[in-house]
Amino acid sequence: MAKRTVNNLVVVSDLHCGCRLGLCPEGGAQLDDGGHYFPSSLQIAVWSWWREFWREWVPKACHGEPYAVLVLGDTLDGVHHRATTQVSANLADQAEIAYQVLRPVADSCRGRLYMVRGTEAHVGPSGVEEERLAQRLNAVPDEDGRHARWEVWIRLGRGLVHATHHIGTTGSQAYESTAVMRELAEAYAEAGRWRQRPPDVLIRGHRHRHIEIRVPTALGYGIAFTSPAWQLKTPYTFRIPGARQAMPQIGGSVVRQGDTDLYTRHWVRSPERPKEVRL
Repeated sequence: MAKRTVNNLVVVSDLHCGCRLGLCPEGGAQLDDGGHYFPSSLQIAVWSWWREFWREWVPKACHGEPYAVLVLGDTLDGVHHRATTQVSANLADQAEIAYQVLRPVADSCRGRLYMVRGTEAHVGPSGVEEERLAQRLNAVPDEDGRHARWEVWIRLGRGLVHATHHIGTTGSQAYESTAVMRELAEAYAEAGRWRQRPPDVLIRGHRHRHIEIRVPTALGYGIAFTSPAWQLKTPYTFRIPGARQAMPQIGGSVVRQGDTDLYTRHWVRSPERPKEVRL
């Protein structure tokens, strides 16, 4: 039987499983010491979006066709920056939550799961915790046998996709597109320097916010976007200009080879802001 062509790449990023503000199954998580963590009402709401994303939106966005999945880093929250928002400081507990979240995803894409390593503060030196999780999920390894990599180049239909976790950030929404445009311009410069093909689509995570830019090219459009996250606002965000009054952006994306060009679709949700206080 001929192998079916895969024209769809589903992208999710920054799950931060193991954080009390990160992604957690509705039934909670069994902990290593025999206890049990039960998610908050906000986590349950985010989990309902996670199910809607995979059960309803992804099949429609992919036209019912097969797809590959790219998990773009920070699947665990880790023990970092003296934070006190973790479900458990035991990384085995956090990894188990992430496994329960991603195992059905790996099954749904029939093993076409690719994982990128995120921030070392969250997933350990050299992304060790993300590598262990990727091995357990049987993510597709690279040529050196790593199941979680720092970057990935993917041939999707007639296009070329490049993805890695990090990108520059800003404290001003007025300049939110600057680093994304710079990333695309640098990709074109680097490819031209070495006479290589530039990527048609650049994907980055880390910011927890979605934005996309497009520039015309000889092949249609060059696209660069950052992925939303699956984590609610942490205490850290209230220290960042712009972020402190913005609501979190929850969601994911699909990159699809259409009849002629690569194109993108994005699914983004945001919780309601806190209730007003009436004096």
